[in-house]
Amino acid sequence: MNTRPFTILFVPESAFGPTNQCIGVGDVLRRRGHRVVFAAEASWKGKLTALGFEEDLVDLAPPPERVEGEDVELDAGQFWKDFIRDTAPEFRKTTVEQLETFMAPTWQALVDGALYCEPQLRAIIERVQPDVIVEDNVIAFPALTTAGVPFVRIMSCNPLEMTGTDLPPAYSGLPIEDRSEWGSFRAEYDRTHRPMWTSFNAWVVEQGADPLPDLEFIHASKDANLYVFPEEADYTDERPLDSTWHRMDSSVRGTDQQYVVPAAVIERAEGSALVYLSLGSLGSADVDLMRRLVDVLGRTPHRFIVSKGPQHAEFELADNMVGAEFLPQTTLIPQVDAVITHGGNNTTTEALHFGKPMILLPLFWDQYDNAQRMDELGFGVRLATYAFTDAEMDAALATVLAPDKRAELAAVGERIRTRDGLVHGADVIERVARDHAERTGGASA
Repeated sequence: MNTRPFTILFVPESAFGPTNQCIGVGDVLRRRGHRVVFAAEASWKGKLTALGFEEDLVDLAPPPERVEGEDVELDAGQFWKDFIRDTAPEFRKTTVEQLETFMAPTWQALVDGALYCEPQLRAIIERVQPDVIVEDNVIAFPALTTAGVPFVRIMSCNPLEMTGTDLPPAYSGLPIEDRSEWGSFRAEYDRTHRPMWTSFNAWVVEQGADPLPDLEFIHASKDANLYVFPEEADYTDERPLDSTWHRMDSSVRGTDQQYVVPAAVIERAEGSALVYLSLGSLGSADVDLMRRLVDVLGRTPHRFIVSKGPQHAEFELADNMVGAEFLPQTTLIPQVDAVITHGGNNTTTEALHFGKPMILLPLFWDQYDNAQRMDELGFGVRLATYAFTDAEMDAALATVLAPDKRAELAAVGERIRTRDGLVHGADVIERVARDHAERTGGASA
């Protein structure tokens, strides 16, 4: 039988987390000789080809008007950076209050993007002729599931998105041991989201795709589904999954440059720890919050490496800090003692991969679920992002930097690394492509 590399089309959400997730898996597949193409959002232009991938990019909204003769270049992920910046005041609300004023508008922006880029995706699929399509997003694109080739979904969010009656509702940040608020949260989610979901589901069906599950905005794949969350923190005891679901215990990309700890933080006073602070590319856009953290942490005896994010020029770091707009997180985390994070799925699972305890300051989406899960398992401390006191931050630092806590997490990280989730994810995608080729009489790799 003739053999050839497969063509694998990745369609990630515009934000850094899902795109970096796809970069990690895609790099493994590229190194195996497969052709890897990214149908990412247009602001990623040039950034993926630099990593060895092909780009065939899409717009999620009409491009900004260009002045004749002027070349306007957007930052990677600019679409969602702008959206989050304009809605940052919503982060101060409770999760149930956010449903109407933040979550629903965010879903609507995702829906609008899906509708806008559907013709572009169909054209890309026609040009690329993929053997398998891989989507890491929370929204359905009918072009991807009606292309006549296998479709693999990656879910790089907290796995509460795979619902279960014995689990708290996704996006709520509610505890697993206390069901008293589960029903009211689900009822409010239904009230605020059902009209939009009904309209979107009708459009999805009009495009030739299957109906969506009730109040869900994306299909599970019939071929294979990947999700990124370690076994030690998973919910499978409460909600078993069928055979199409494959857990990637972690997914740490190998494309980051090596991070060298600056001399300013190498020499640490006795009793001083080294802590990484990152609220993600979106959370760090809240300059007031970043300034508060710099003030509070700047009065501790510890040293901090700070990912300053897109608003890096808007605030200064304290004397016990170094940082930059972007940092190579996957090579930095192994060198620190603990992580302060917004609870994004990438940072949370990467911290667990390297065995680092966390302080979690959730802002939106599944960050609350990750923060709650880490806190209830003892892998981290969840704080009220805008209401924590200096004393609470000091106590949280003492907890996560305690020798027994660091030893506990180091053991967790060692187990996670042995399972090599990144390779497992690539194996699943490759197997789906091979099985389809064999079924249809095509070439196989």
